[in-house]
Amino acid sequence: MQNFDWLLFGLVLFVTTAGVLTIFSATRPLEGMHHPTFYIKQMVWAGIGLAAMLLAIKVDYRQFGRFAGVFYGAGLLLLVFVLAKGRMGMGAQRWISLGGISFQPSEIFRLAFIIMLARHLSLVKPPLGIREFLKMAPLLALLPLALLVKQPDLGTATTMGMVFLLMCIGRGMSKRLITALLVFGIVSAPFFWDIFWQGFLKDYQRNRIVAFLDPNVDPSGIGYHINQSKIAIGSGMTLGKGYLKGTQGPFRFLPENHTDFIFSVFAEEWGFVGCLVLLAAYLAILLRALDTARHAKDDFGSLLALGIAFMFATYFFCNIGMTMGMMPVVGIPLPFMSYGGTAVLSNFIAVGLLINIRMRRFELFY
Repeated sequence: MQNFDWLLFGLVLFVTTAGVLTIFSATRPLEGMHHPTFYIKQMVWAGIGLAAMLLAIKVDYRQFGRFAGVFYGAGLLLLVFVLAKGRMGMGAQRWISLGGISFQPSEIFRLAFIIMLARHLSLVKPPLGIREFLKMAPLLALLPLALLVKQPDLGTATTMGMVFLLMCIGRGMSKRLITALLVFGIVSAPFFWDIFWQGFLKDYQRNRIVAFLDPNVDPSGIGYHINQSKIAIGSGMTLGKGYLKGTQGPFRFLPENHTDFIFSVFAEEWGFVGCLVLLAAYLAILLRALDTARHAKDDFGSLLALGIAFMFATYFFCNIGMTMGMMPVVGIPLPFMSYGGTAVLSNFIAVGLLINIRMRRFELFY
């Protein structure tokens, strides 16, 4: 425990606390109305996440690699089960309800996905060639991404696809593979985009892309989310309006103010300076994760830390970009801040794995 990463732990607690406070502010009721308990539930899940993090720290991370296939198979089964028996909500079938508690299998699967990918890549001698890539891509990328798109959960599917490619790049790709992927992407993009647009995207998803390209095409309709988010962020100006003094969230101008657009509420109340502090905390978390990957004892630990760093980075950049109108609205939560029990739990487990890898970098392997 003398090598426990107190810096990473402190940064995560800081961002989580900021998230709970922002959820409390975003969901505070108008006069005479009852205050929703989202912030209390977030604190409960954060406590459960802390316990899961400590458990993830205690078990040697190499054990996760040995059982990577089991975790991955169980994750795929959950994705199949949610398509068959999952609960519908907001136009998607993503949740499983057990005894009054709902959880999102895709949030659990992303960790199993990274563990399995790190395990497989650690056994492949770099650089990764075309043959090795074609062997691993169908099972480790195409199958789970197809199941996620079917829900539909395009946000998680997009981020996991990016993590897959980034981890392959991190392991090292041959020049032939890089050239082949670039040529294939350029040639096939128009064809696959037409199939994707016509066959997979629902009407509300097409509207989100149209609103991203031109938010003013329908300001009170499909462009409403992005426009209200920009208003909230811009109204914070330099120092913000002050905690519990924001208006976009509590007055319900901003949709999904405690989940997807939590950053907009934070920016309105704390302004540009507060956002800089928050972004600095996230940057420190990402740099700490990359440093853990650099100092890991073995290839599996290094790739696992790298995958977690890429996961946090893609979620962070996609969510922040979405709230500022730089990316389409795809329903990606902001790590440790957005409301969501399963996401909080999986994020804390991921941090536990990072601390686990860093703590054991001085151990002798037998």
